[in-house]
Amino acid sequence: MNTDAVKLLQGRYCNSLTEYSRFVTREVNIGDVPMGGNNPIRIQSMTTTDTMDTIGTVEQSIRMVDAGCEYVRITAPSIKEAQNLAEIKKQLRQRGYNVPLVADIHFTPNAAEVAARIVEKVRVNPGNYADKKKFDQIDYTDQEYQGELERIYKKFAPLVNICKEYGTAMRIGTNHGSLSDRIMSRYGDTPQGMVESAMEFMRMCETLNYYNLVISMKSSNPQVMVQAYRLLVDTMVAEGMNYPLHLGVTEAGDGEDGRIKSAVGIGTLLEDGLGDTVRVSLTEEPEAEAPVAIELVRRYTERKAESEKQKAEETIDHRPWTMDKTPHNPYEYKKRHTYEANAFIGGHMVPRVVVDLSAKNLKDPAVLKDAGYLYSPLLDKYNMAEQSVDFVYLADELPSFVFPSNLKQLYNYNTWQKLTDKTNCHPVFSLAEYIAPGTDRSSKLNLVRILPADMDSDEFGSLPFDNSLVFVLETEALHGMADQRSFFFKLEELGLEIPVIVKRSYEFEKDHGPSTIDHGQTDLTTKLQLYAATDLGALLVDGFGDGIWIDAPELPANVITSTAFGILQATRSRISKTEYISCPSCGRTLFDLMVTTQMIRSRTSHLKGLKIGIMGCIVNGPGEMADADYGYVGSGTDKVTLYRGKEAVKKNISSVNALDELIGIIKEDGNWVEQEQA
Repeated sequence: MNTDAVKLLQGRYCNSLTEYSRFVTREVNIGDVPMGGNNPIRIQSMTTTDTMDTIGTVEQSIRMVDAGCEYVRITAPSIKEAQNLAEIKKQLRQRGYNVPLVADIHFTPNAAEVAARIVEKVRVNPGNYADKKKFDQIDYTDQEYQGELERIYKKFAPLVNICKEYGTAMRIGTNHGSLSDRIMSRYGDTPQGMVESAMEFMRMCETLNYYNLVISMKSSNPQVMVQAYRLLVDTMVAEGMNYPLHLGVTEAGDGEDGRIKSAVGIGTLLEDGLGDTVRVSLTEEPEAEAPVAIELVRRYTERKAESEKQKAEETIDHRPWTMDKTPHNPYEYKKRHTYEANAFIGGHMVPRVVVDLSAKNLKDPAVLKDAGYLYSPLLDKYNMAEQSVDFVYLADELPSFVFPSNLKQLYNYNTWQKLTDKTNCHPVFSLAEYIAPGTDRSSKLNLVRILPADMDSDEFGSLPFDNSLVFVLETEALHGMADQRSFFFKLEELGLEIPVIVKRSYEFEKDHGPSTIDHGQTDLTTKLQLYAATDLGALLVDGFGDGIWIDAPELPANVITSTAFGILQATRSRISKTEYISCPSCGRTLFDLMVTTQMIRSRTSHLKGLKIGIMGCIVNGPGEMADADYGYVGSGTDKVTLYRGKEAVKKNISSVNALDELIGIIKEDGNWVEQEQA
């Protein structure tokens, strides 16, 4: 985006950069469950059954509602499925479930017009509702472009008029992977293109005096997704709109990866008060999605209540940061510039990972396995795993074995000072210790613990700055991400290029009591993944942070290590494993997506750095391939099309041989390594 555009848009994408404040949107009626305005953030998911399987769809919908879903979305790829929504709705109502239903429409306007007379909401994708994607680059004149909009208006207006007549809501759901050739030709594969794709349809709706809209900007890349939603809000505000936002990271995947990637994208926006409904897209059973979404949203229900209490007591630290007072551009990624400390952290280095092993058995070299260093007693040597941490914090504890030479040890200052051999050992200071007269500092690397509020203190003004200094940034604030972000804004304002390790501490059981998967709660590991991915990921997607340090005493060190590297992977800050862009399945899916994903993962998970797209059908497949190196896309019953980038290289091959064929393509390109070598 050009500089002039940024100047025009500054200051409107959220209410506050420093305190939690939900962005108030228009209330939209969706059956008996309104969205937006002062309503709670709603939870939803999507069925994976064949829509013509009435009983299967009804049963799955009931499981989803029982798990916490407030809206249920069902695919309607043709008129027959759209018509069957009436029977599904009837049977749900007969069984006492009045959940609003949403019809998911892509290429079939006629199916949308049928569904809009039956269900409470329809979702249309502006990238393929009235367009067919051919990956053509077309140089439109303004007149030709306007002619295309008029063509789309004629196809779209009948649906809008039906929605008005029947009181049906509509989601205009842009997907990064399915932008039309028209949008791609003018705006490219950009957040701005995503926003304009939706705005064109929104303007048409307003021309027809229809305002019952919800908007989404989904992408499998959390960074792109975050930028697109921010830009959407700015653009809406500039045009006098405030429609509710549906948040989601599309094709997030499964397990730990899917939860972390979803939290990075969704959590970053929730932190700034954006979002009126959440769908977590996991390649798992749909009822598994609701508890994850509930846990993400619950934090902000609690935060709103606590923020209001603090305001009443006037204890909030009101820092003066607004969008027009910081040089940071929230619509483009730019890593904060720092110097390289000890040629190890900062500068162009990938973010570093710190893990606390101070409470572990430091008499056994095997303890380092949790940090990614595998000890072989037979060879008396260490092998590094793909996810090997860079620092271990030992506090005041001394190990009784020799550490690997490339693993740095961190000690509290007083303990470090007494070490006889300080090779690969570095001190962690309090701010007061670091500035005290006679302090014995390291010539290579000094880590200083600091809170954002310390920047306004005399002690901060007394800091001796040199290229050995690294901050360990902590926070005690309820809205900790914003508190830490304000620290980075201040560093930029002062022109200080000091590397920063961002540290967050979690004590789940003390805060939230027993942890179960029932009643919308999640296990401690999932909580850590969601919370840390939100708090740290929200900084990393904006280029803030040269390292991360997660402190969670209730959890094993290997979980913390895996979570840290998962966050870096999801934010594209540091790649340590294969990335799977895997859709959550729906009624269009042409094979068992969960089984297929695990099959592909079992044979390719050692290909560090590769991105493999696994799509159940063609709806988002070709576009999402633009963000993947290789793709495996359902194209018919037991048929698969394989992609290299967005190019289909093998079409409609048997699913029996498809994975072998995919591996063959990877080998042809020289991107394959044997698992033993990896």
